[in-house]
Amino acid sequence: MTMVSEPITHVVLVPHWLSSADRDGLTDALEAALVRPGLPASTADRLVDVLTELHVARARDVVWPTSAARVRLVTGWDSDTLPVRLSAMELACTLSLPELPATVRESLTGGRSSS
Repeated sequence: MTMVSEPITHVVLVPHWLSSADRDGLTDALEAALVRPGLPASTADRLVDVLTELHVARARDVVWPTSAARVRLVTGWDSDTLPVRLSAMELACTLSLPELPATVRESLTGGRSSS
């Protein structure tokens, strides 16, 4: 019997701390991009992953609220700020969107990421 295996890849997810308004703006941009004709399938796959992570970030805060609360306490960020964990490829695909609001772009590339 022969076993088939796939190569192991290590994807690093970096938390980007986004406010509720930033997450809403990101969600709107992702949804608009996903219905745009001509969006490459590989980009669409990554954008769906980002959309999923937005939901996971909210759920993570409900289940384990103290982790994010400690960071918010130390940094002085608002209570609606949550870590949205993105890979480099997910971030690149997101930043390539013309629909992305400038405020969200700034939050993703500014001082609130742990990279």
